[in-house]
Amino acid sequence: MAGLIVLLVIVALLGVLGASTIKIVGQAEVMVIERLGRFHRLARSGLNILIPFVERPKSIDLRYYEANPAGMMKIIASSTTRIDLREQVLNFPSQPVITKDNVTIDIDAVIYYRVADPQKATYSVQNLPYALETLTRTTLRNIVGEMELDETLGSRDLINNRMRQVIEEASIGWGVDVTRVELQTIEPPHDIQQAMELVMRAERERRATVTTAEASKQSAILESEGQREAQVRKAEGERDAAVLRAQGLAEARLAMASAEAESVRLIAAALPDGQAATYLLGLKYLEALPHLAQGKGSTIFLPSEATGIMGAIGGLREMLRSAGDQASTPSASPSATRATYAPGATKAAMVRTLFDAPAAPEEPSDS
Repeated sequence: MAGLIVLLVIVALLGVLGASTIKIVGQAEVMVIERLGRFHRLARSGLNILIPFVERPKSIDLRYYEANPAGMMKIIASSTTRIDLREQVLNFPSQPVITKDNVTIDIDAVIYYRVADPQKATYSVQNLPYALETLTRTTLRNIVGEMELDETLGSRDLINNRMRQVIEEASIGWGVDVTRVELQTIEPPHDIQQAMELVMRAERERRATVTTAEASKQSAILESEGQREAQVRKAEGERDAAVLRAQGLAEARLAMASAEAESVRLIAAALPDGQAATYLLGLKYLEALPHLAQGKGSTIFLPSEATGIMGAIGGLREMLRSAGDQASTPSASPSATRATYAPGATKAAMVRTLFDAPAAPEEPSDS
């Protein structure tokens, strides 16, 4: 029985000795190995054998926040002998920060970092996550304290870059490479949020009013320009139409004048010399006779200048007779040529009827 107990004790000692001697390190992990209390080497991924009672892994303290199922953040404190070389996320609860214009806001930030030098991360700082958290808090307060509320709300990228630069410079001696720093939320007080909403609503209403006014102005401008363009086009059309009408009237008058000149030339060529004017004057007189007879009255008064016209008609009669004798055309008897004016008679018939009719006896004058 005693031998069995001794055997169990020996097996237990061998187990403890084997556990402290053989260490298996995972991928992307290292262990800081101390020999007699001093740094000796780094045990990297794979199988590592330590000298019992001489070499041992360095224990590192950790303190970080973790969200419970209810959504509340709680602090987790632990220790480990393994250092994770992967990029890690350090998220901590929001903290109150006072801006330059004395407005207290709550800011929630998150930092991304990676352990570049495990030896420095172990011996240069105690509890690396807590140190980074505290450094981030103080840096955030310093940066936001120099900015006003409106500038803080609109300068997230600027704050992120400045925080990353400051934290990286301060933590470079800790063997840590800070990759990114981000602001998750910025929450002003409730009354400030209500005031900002009122300002935003008023600004949007002002923009809507300005946009409506600009649209009305542009519409009025376009409408006036359209009316002006229409009036200009209408005036140009009327001008072109008037020019075309004037050109057409001028061409018509020129054509009529040419035709009338050709007619006069033919008449002058057909009549004896000097008789064309007499013939044309008689025609004008005969054209005026139907208009004189269209009135309702039965009495026609002839001016004293009509005697000259009658003399011209008499000369026209002699001209026609001479022209008829030259053509050897038989003339009608005087008794058969007396007729009245018919509205449908031709001008030549009217001339012959008027010229061949016997002259009325002259009334004795009172003188």
